[in-house]
Amino acid sequence: MTPDPPGTAPRPWTLVAELTYRCPLRCPYCSNPLDWAKRRDGLTTGDWCRVIGEAEAMGVVGLNLTGGEPLLRDDLETIAAEARRHALYTTLITSGLPLTRDRLAALAQAGIDAVQLSIQDVTAEGCDRIGGTRSFDHKLAVAEWVKELGLPLTLNMVLHRANIGHVGEAVALAERLGAERLELANTQYLGWALPNRAALLPSRASVAAARDIAAAARERLRGRIDVLFVLPDYMSDRPRPCMDGWGQRFIVVTADGLALPCHAAHSLPGIVWDRVTDRPLAEIWRDGAGFNAYRGEGWMREPCRSCDRRTKDHGGCRCQAHALTGDATATDPACGLSPDHALVVAAREAASGQAPEFIFRAGRAPVVP
Repeated sequence: MTPDPPGTAPRPWTLVAELTYRCPLRCPYCSNPLDWAKRRDGLTTGDWCRVIGEAEAMGVVGLNLTGGEPLLRDDLETIAAEARRHALYTTLITSGLPLTRDRLAALAQAGIDAVQLSIQDVTAEGCDRIGGTRSFDHKLAVAEWVKELGLPLTLNMVLHRANIGHVGEAVALAERLGAERLELANTQYLGWALPNRAALLPSRASVAAARDIAAAARERLRGRIDVLFVLPDYMSDRPRPCMDGWGQRFIVVTADGLALPCHAAHSLPGIVWDRVTDRPLAEIWRDGAGFNAYRGEGWMREPCRSCDRRTKDHGGCRCQAHALTGDATATDPACGLSPDHALVVAAREAASGQAPEFIFRAGRAPVVP
């Protein structure tokens, strides 16, 4: 992406539309709010169509239709058609449940340009256990339909202790299904993943082995399949640039109408988030208190303020800093320079112990330790 000219306001590139929090899966690493069952689908078809138009007028070029499970919206075809009318490149991010070939064909006709299909593991037993419901065989059928209809396919597997040893098999599955992209994204320990951290966090040795397998596959498949391996924050000792920086490139609009700079920002206290039903999207992006709270460098304190990486990692994840320390202005504890880094080190050391049972995504929020 071309950087913004010096002195200009950041321009959003991608709108992430969380169309609903409803989902047939119960994944223990779900990024949706712990109290998702109390949050309703607050935006009408007209609201979503208006938001899409406002986003395109701001310079947004990509739209991710996600959830929960976006297929549970009966108006998904109408929303996709509106995105095509505004020439947005639209990706359906889905579990594949519930989906028929006919509906996928209708969605492709309406405006879906690509599909990102989640798998929870590489076998029916593993996938169905992690997702909390039978789904693996149907996901394979969905992948075949995607290719038959000529849509680009991304296969996404969130990595954690239960499946990180299966990266080689995930590569083979992506090859067999004809995927153009394989995303091996290690779990981000927010949302439902935080109370499940002891069950999900892999060992450093298993992460290193998985990374080596992914790197070899990336070289072997270069030009055929784009293999992406996202190192877990807890193992890197330097934080990733979350969402390319707070309020820099992404706008997330939630199922209940909040406009956020990232999926988990609603968890931060002391910020009144704007709803797209109350203010125009461009106004929220430019003037909203939430988007400006951690935009730029003015909020930073040491060691971030004088760190030469501050323009690259932007101080790390604000939501992770708050989740681990109770202070969203703290240096992300994933960083080895953070005074709170011992919290991450302790969690890594605990990953070698016995894994507890999953707390599955359910209607009742779990108690976060």
